[in-house]
Amino acid sequence: MKRQQIGLKMSNTSALHSTQVQAPITIKAETAIADPDTCKFTVSTIVQAGGPFFFADTSQAASAPLAATLFTLPGVASVLIADNTVSVSKSADTSWQTLKAAIGAAIRTQLLSGVPAVLATAVAAQAQGRSTEVVREIVQDILDREVNRSIASHGGAISIVDLREGQLYVRMSGGCQGCASSEATLKQGFEVMVKRAAPEITAIIDVTDHQSGQKPYYSR
Repeated sequence: MKRQQIGLKMSNTSALHSTQVQAPITIKAETAIADPDTCKFTVSTIVQAGGPFFFADTSQAASAPLAATLFTLPGVASVLIADNTVSVSKSADTSWQTLKAAIGAAIRTQLLSGVPAVLATAVAAQAQGRSTEVVREIVQDILDREVNRSIASHGGAISIVDLREGQLYVRMSGGCQGCASSEATLKQGFEVMVKRAAPEITAIIDVTDHQSGQKPYYSR
């Protein structure tokens, strides 16, 4: 009798597991206010833990199947994968109209495939730490592709002065020098993007002489 009861219980458990349905994957796309050429895709499940992982081009995405797939889409310029988000930057002459749907489909297909978005070799390499040169390259890419292109409308620009011991020194020029909104630009836009892509950077220090700014975009 005991054996029959145990057998019945196991059978019921198996039936329960067989009827379970995997929760659907939902993806929300949100275009960045500071840079309309960058869009963050928030996924209802973890895409890749242990990040963030930043890829500036196809060669860097060799060990990241998801990023490699996204770079095959026309207009994709850079990819940032962090936990349950995927941030994609596109070229200025590309429309989000069809690209957003294609990116969402690629993310969903990658997750359903069971293949990691970033391979173990890349995860292990990042865990060992990135060189100062690599981190500087990542920051420069963010400046080139996202930040400076956005603030160029009022003649502004941000450049790297130095990077040492986790501290990034930058200088603001053009319309950003002496601008009342320069601190907001640095803290709410640039700093957020940099620390997501390069958590090795613990502080961003502005060495700009704002007092000598001649033509600020916004007056104090």
